[in-house]
Amino acid sequence: MRPVLVYTASRIGLFLVTLGVLFLLGLSNPLALIVASFVISGIASYVLLSKQRDAMSERLSARLERPKSQDD
Repeated sequence: MRPVLVYTASRIGLFLVTLGVLFLLGLSNPLALIVASFVISGIASYVLLSKQRDAMSERLSARLERPKSQDD
């Protein structure tokens, strides 16, 4: 479960950093600030968090492929 938490925390952190930078640059409309932060952090996470995304994907696919126990 750790790779999922690391990736999620990284995405949230990247969003908050982007939100703060855009606010400091003078973007004061709340809706525009949130939308722009979401788009920019999404693009940045695609590039910056590829290792974490791959680790999360491997972890989730391994968990889904694991046979389920029969409790009959």
